[in-house]
Parts: sequence; structure tokens; C-alpha cells
Amino acid sequence: MERCLIVEDRRDTLHHRLMIAFLKADLADLLFAAVKKAGFHSGLASEAPAGIAWEYPVDPAFGDLSTTLAFGLAKALRRKPREIAEQIAAIVEIPHDVVDRVEVAGAGYLNFILAKGFWRGVVRQILLAGPAWGKTDIGNGQKVLVEFVSANPTGPLVVVNARAAAVGDAIARLLEAVGFSPYREYYVNDAGNQFRNLALAMEVRCRQLLGEDCPMPEEAYPGDYVIDVAREFLERHGQETLAAPEPERRDRLGRFAVERILAWQQAALEAYGVTFDNWFSERALRGRGDPELAIEALRARGHLYEREGALWFRSTAFGDDKDRVLVKGDGESTYFLPDIAYHQDKLARGFELLIDLWGPDHHGYVARMQAAMQALGHPPDALRILIVQLVRLMRGNEQIRMSKRTGQFVTMDELVAEVGRDAARFIFLTRRCDSPLDFDLEMAKAASDENPVYYVQYAHTRLCSVLREAAKADVATPSPEDNLEPLNLPEEVGLIKQLALYPELVIGAAQALEPHRLTAYLHDLAARFHGYYNRHRIISTDTSLTGARLALVAACRVVIGNALNLLGVSAPERM
Repeated sequence: MERCLIVEDRRDTLHHRLMIAFLKADLADLLFAAVKKAGFHSGLASEAPAGIAWEYPVDPAFGDLSTTLAFGLAKALRRKPREIAEQIAAIVEIPHDVVDRVEVAGAGYLNFILAKGFWRGVVRQILLAGPAWGKTDIGNGQKVLVEFVSANPTGPLVVVNARAAAVGDAIARLLEAVGFSPYREYYVNDAGNQFRNLALAMEVRCRQLLGEDCPMPEEAYPGDYVIDVAREFLERHGQETLAAPEPERRDRLGRFAVERILAWQQAALEAYGVTFDNWFSERALRGRGDPELAIEALRARGHLYEREGALWFRSTAFGDDKDRVLVKGDGESTYFLPDIAYHQDKLARGFELLIDLWGPDHHGYVARMQAAMQALGHPPDALRILIVQLVRLMRGNEQIRMSKRTGQFVTMDELVAEVGRDAARFIFLTRRCDSPLDFDLEMAKAASDENPVYYVQYAHTRLCSVLREAAKADVATPSPEDNLEPLNLPEEVGLIKQLALYPELVIGAAQALEPHRLTAYLHDLAARFHGYYNRHRIISTDTSLTGARLALVAACRVVIGNALNLLGVSAPERM
């Protein structure tokens, strides 16, 4: 596990026996003790119980938890794994309120069959915990800066920005759920070439609006949105600025455009349900001399040299494939230098882990940034970089062509207006962020099982509908004190087992920075519930059975609602 996501064991503060993640740790402790008692400890690959690996058997006949511990011991001790497994099973001290029995299967698998009371306890604990089910404090308040979207303030946010926003916000929500202290930041690229090209486009559009024959240079931004900004500038400030010296007029035009476009971006993100704790300005970073401080820090450590009039960073000493220019021969810095200064500033603000989400065109940038962090004395795992890959918009089988350079693109606002915020965010989270994604607009709007967000949200509305129906029939509200012994059907036990996995899933998704694990889990849970609902009556004349099944329904509603919340997706009670 990486240093920055090492978590503290806080099981003493939790009902951990009802959370699979911590139950496995408890059972590993007991197995470790049994191994030592049997005299097998010399064969252990690890001196800690955490080294014991667990699996979830696909076939329920092989128990609920399984470990291949005996195979590793057998290899080291030169004995048959089944003999070792049988000896361990005979002496391991198990809590029978949690584990019904331990069986040895095959060549030496140790299979644990959990007690029925354990599974009933899971339902009770979910009902008691409610919105807190799945939350832990294993992050121990560690400060994490999550920087995402950070699009150039040169135009409206587009579809790939919407994907980055969904992923970054979900990661921050996951980290918060497991006890970290995430801080959402947006880096505003309001300096450098992008700013100059925007200012140039503004001047051209202003002059065109005033009737001048002024062609648009190739490097400027051609989108029609610049016309709207230019028109507003002229309405507010007139044309006097156009008579000012070039540096002054370009700076005024560029600043105005950045302010307006940034306001559009902020509004689009807020409508998308994404808010940031800080909008960090590159212009401010440069203005206070941070890039120069970064140069001095690297020079003091001996990692810079001059060649052909340029200042170079010896990044190959830290695994990069070639050294990188920080300051060009004409004295202008490359993009890399302020980026180094920005990351140095992040760590100086006391953040223990930095998480960056970058666009697909930045893949080759990862090694050099990691090299810079190490050159400045920071551990390699202080910075984790995720690449958010491209989105291909589809309408059925037809691809929608986009090009920001030519001004032809679908904005995030347009996407959300067509398919809705929930569908957009959920679908963007159905795959790993480093995998390209096809987004079918028609599928995202469909009220069918083919639409993944509809399928999951419909399960939630069904759960709510059942509980409303029970209330209308004056059936008692589900309670942790309900008798749950009637829950014996394989579908019911399967549902409970799926619910029990949720806290461990959240921990794993947070540590791996992979929110797509939640969408896959939700789809499976929804499928299990839909199947159960279609085959069995929840409310019947059997009051004991009805009460138990309603408790299960209420627990399913809690978990689906909690998981959707971590994705930034609503959990509707009616559809």
C-alpha cells in the first residue's frame, strides 16, 4: 500500500465485526495465532497477520471467506498443504457468534462459513447506522489536495471536463467517507501562451464587431463564444482600449475574457454539483515569484544546468526519459516551471498527499512532474497522477464530431441539459478514468434497463415504494429490533452479503482512487434486488416474514442511497 494512503486501524471505534474488512483482519489475527501455536510460524512469508490473503468463493458451498494460507506454509515447510490446513482448522479459536465453522477443502483451502447471526447483524447495523454505513475514520484526518478539471479559462467546459469533474469529485467524496480531509482545488491557467492567444482572439473579435476587416490568426481561439465576450467588453469599456499599446490592451482584453469565461465555468460546475474549496491563479503564483523560488531550490540541490542558453532540469536522474527545459534561451519559462512551483506550494500548505487529474494530452508529462517532486526532496508517493481519457460522444451508432480548435464542440452545459446531471455523472464513472469512454446520448436518456443510472435509481425508487406501501397498510416501520430469522432464502442471504461488502468496497475504492468500483457494485446490487422483488412478495399476511423482508428492503435503500451520494448522484424516491 502506498505511504500516502496507509490507514490507521481504528477498529476499536467501530462495530467492526459487522464490517467484512475488519472481520477479515480479526480472523487473520486468529489464524496467525493458530499458525504459531502449531509451530508453523517459520513458514510465514510475513511476520504480520495482514500478510494473510482472503478470497470470496464464487460457489457458496465453499464458504463465505477462503484463504490459501496453507499453500504458502506448505511450500516453505515442505509439507502437504491439506495436512497443514487441517491442523490449523482444528486449533484456530473462532468466535462462534460470527463464524459458524471452518472447513478444509480441496488440496488445502481454509474456508470460513459465517454464522447466520452475523448476517442478520449486518442488516441491524445498517439500519442503525443509516447514512453513516460505509463510513470509517481510517484516514485519520490526513490532508489531501485533489486538483481536477483545471481547464484553461479560454472557453466553455466540454465533455472531457465533465468526465474529469465527475471523477475528481467522486474521489474527494470517497476520501472523505473513509476519514481523510480532502480539499478540492482548481488551477486557473490565467498566464502564458493560452492567455495570450485568448487576448489575441478578443482583440480580433472586437475589431470585427467595429467593422474592421481583421482575419483570425491560426493560433487564436475561433469559437463564437469569444464574440459574445468581446461584445460585452465593448459595451462596458468602449473602444478606447484598442488604441492602447499592445501589451496594455492585450492584458486588459485577456483579463476581461478570463473573468467572464471563468464565471461560465464556475456556474457550469455548480449546476453539475461540483464545488471547489479554492480557485488557484497561475498569474498570482508568478506574481509572487514562486517559479524563481523553485529554480533556486532545484539549483541548491544540484539538479539544474545551462546548455545553449537555456536552463535545464536534470530529470533523467529521477527516471524521466530526457532532461527538461525550464527557461528557454529567450528568457521565457516553459509550462513546466510554474507547474513545479505550484506543486511545491501545495506541499508547503501542509497537504500530505497530492492527487492530480490530468487530461489525455498530459500523459507524457507524468514522469517529469514525478521527477521534479523527488528532486525537491519529496517522497515519490506524495503525488499521485490520474489521466482522464477522452470521451467519444455517440447518438446511437453515429459519432458526434468535435474540435475545440475550430470552435465546434459540445459543452458540459449542453450535455447536462440533454441527459441530466445524474446520468452524465454516473455514466462517466462506469469505467476507469484512464480508459476511453463512449457516451451514448440516447442510451443516457432511456428509461430502460440499458441505462445504468436509470436501472440503479429505479431500484431505489422501488425500495421507497415498498416502504410507502407498507406505511399505507399500517405495517410497522422497519427497525433494528425486528426478528430477522425468516430471512433464509438464497436471494435474501445473497442480498445481505452484498450489503455487507459495501464498507470494504468504499475503503478499497478510496485507496485505489477508483470510483468506478461503486457503479459496478450498485449495478450488481440493483440486479439482485430487482430479481428478488420480481420473484417474491415483500408484504404478505405473514407478519413476521413481512417485518424481516421490510428490514432487508430498508437496508438496501440505505446502501444504494449512500453509494449514489458518494458518486454525486441523486437517490430519487419517485420516478
